[in-house]
Amino acid sequence: MWNRRDWAEFFNIVTKRSGMRRPLRPVDRSTLNRLVPAEGYSLAELDDAGLSVEQAEFLGLPVDAGRVGSYGPNVSSLREFLRATRAGF
Repeated sequence: MWNRRDWAEFFNIVTKRSGMRRPLRPVDRSTLNRLVPAEGYSLAELDDAGLSVEQAEFLGLPVDAGRVGSYGPNVSSLREFLRATRAGF
């Protein structure tokens, strides 16, 4: 049986994940001016943030080549993610 200390240690190990934070999930506008979750970041959003498709895949970011256009908050979250990880791309 696990006691409270074991669970706390397990939780600390699982949440560390080598210090990398994940960016916010990409969203897209629907026809009714609502935000819906997107499959991944569009190519335009990656380009605006200064990333190539290969770099995004290396970082484990989802990419949706079928989406057209970019959404500003997605670009901002990608830039913050790059700044936080200090990837140096």
